[in-house]
Amino acid sequence: MKWNREVKTISGFIITRFGGIALFLFIQLFGVTRVLAVDNSQQPVYAFGVVPQFEARRLHAIWSPILKQLNDRTGYRFALKGAPTIADFEKAFMRGDYDFAYMNPYHYIIANKTQRYQPLLRDQGKKLFGVLVVRKDSHINDVSQLDGQKIAFPSPNALGAALQMRQELHDIFHIQIQPVYVKTHDSVYLNVLLGKTQAGGGVQKTLRSKPQAYQQSLKIIHKTRQVAPHPIVVHPRVPQKVKQAVFDAFLAMGRTEAGKKQLAKIPIKQIGAATHADYVPLLEMKLERFYVKPE
Repeated sequence: MKWNREVKTISGFIITRFGGIALFLFIQLFGVTRVLAVDNSQQPVYAFGVVPQFEARRLHAIWSPILKQLNDRTGYRFALKGAPTIADFEKAFMRGDYDFAYMNPYHYIIANKTQRYQPLLRDQGKKLFGVLVVRKDSHINDVSQLDGQKIAFPSPNALGAALQMRQELHDIFHIQIQPVYVKTHDSVYLNVLLGKTQAGGGVQKTLRSKPQAYQQSLKIIHKTRQVAPHPIVVHPRVPQKVKQAVFDAFLAMGRTEAGKKQLAKIPIKQIGAATHADYVPLLEMKLERFYVKPE
């Protein structure tokens, strides 16, 4: 190859002119130069899954800049792997498709059981809780009025929005409902606003992210028990050095104003470490009674 011929020519000149020691020094320098010249295009691409709590374009707008920051800060390569529905997302993480993923807390319980995913990071600023909303002009002011009524949920297994909400409607309020699964949190609020369902289950974070006009047209009639929020998890096959680099990069993002603004769109207010113990309280709720395994 041309490169190798050039190297041999230069090497011969150095030996003739300066001797063997100079050649040794040249080889050391040349070797370092070649390493520096190699980009990361041959490195593995780590799949980063994100639960589809927003519509696809919005998810990409939020997460693509974050993954670019990870690429730049760590030197490793990451690719966003979307899923059209929460059910598809569940199937993917249960197969172990994702190296890293952002998922709801009960998803983590399932992911830990099926693929030994471990929590890496989470929002330290706030807890997660579900909200049950109705139209502001609705006559419904009490949960008991929803007995036998249609309620929109993003999916059967969305934690605060559906799993906890259905558990509390059953265990605390003792009512029967007609669940309507509409794929995303955005669709839940829209269904309620359009009057297609009498109420909808969401979470405080996604409700707050909606335009003020939406928020002012809805009222909350119930909030679920608070739990640790969505973790960023990592598959056990990911090397420790990569996992540590990602952990450090997210913390570094959280220390800059630009990074904080980007993370807030997830939404994560104050990023920090997550542990398995953070999610053990979920096991006490016996949510498996309401969990629907994706087909």
